[in-house]
Amino acid sequence: MSGTTDAHIAPRADLLERLGSELAPPLLTVPEVSAEDFPGRALDDFVGRLEKDGLAGALLDRPLSDERFRAFGEVLGTPLPETDPAVLPRVSLDVVLNLVGERSRTENVALQPFAANPLSLHTEGSGRPVAEQPRYIVLMCCEPGDVTSAAQTVLAPMDAIGSRLTPRERETLSRTRYRRNTQGPPILRNVDGRQVFSFRDFLAEPLEWTYSGTDTTPDITSDTVNTVLRGLLTAMYAPGGHTGVRWERGLLLAIDNTFYFHGRRAGTSSVPARRRHLKRLRIK
Repeated sequence: MSGTTDAHIAPRADLLERLGSELAPPLLTVPEVSAEDFPGRALDDFVGRLEKDGLAGALLDRPLSDERFRAFGEVLGTPLPETDPAVLPRVSLDVVLNLVGERSRTENVALQPFAANPLSLHTEGSGRPVAEQPRYIVLMCCEPGDVTSAAQTVLAPMDAIGSRLTPRERETLSRTRYRRNTQGPPILRNVDGRQVFSFRDFLAEPLEWTYSGTDTTPDITSDTVNTVLRGLLTAMYAPGGHTGVRWERGLLLAIDNTFYFHGRRAGTSSVPARRRHLKRLRIK
């Protein structure tokens, strides 16, 4: 589906591989809160901002313990267990994934979140049925590592990406889904008046899709759908549409999986004195 000269290739590389440059931070209020008191009185404000903006954060004076981190996740919903055998050695309490950075890269997709690889823009669980997709991704920084501009978490708002597509492109995406999981949602659906994507940039890997057209769209061909998918990737990586999280110890961030694509810039290949360590919860 993707060629080396496609319009999104260069801006994707610039976004994900450009070490040493800082992305603008997300527009959100991050109150400073004592870990002892969190969430406490901060809960209503945190949940309110998450529901309204799809993003909420707090800067704690120290990271929460695994038990308290899981308990906070249970306030937002149901933490999803980590079941991939490749990551189980890095899991505590069945649901807390320890993302400890390594300096090398790997071809093993399951281990790339721990390596120096960049992570392409995606929604979490994009091929799963909606009922099995996490609604929130909660990240907490235990150690930012040596180079704070490297391995920044990248956020891309879905509403801005959808606005770059034509009505015909949006209609086509609303009838296209992953072929290998026909129970999954279409790539684009409407939720409470918002455009919500379930999609992952698979980089060089092929994306197998299926299209369910109507009698009123007989001119939609395989080439048409592939062109629309390339257009989506171009919209996802359009310059200027991304923000980056500069992690610091105690920063806790919740991302609504129906508001934002997320990804990660490449890590540094130098030997760090301190390795970055984030903890992750996926909340249904």
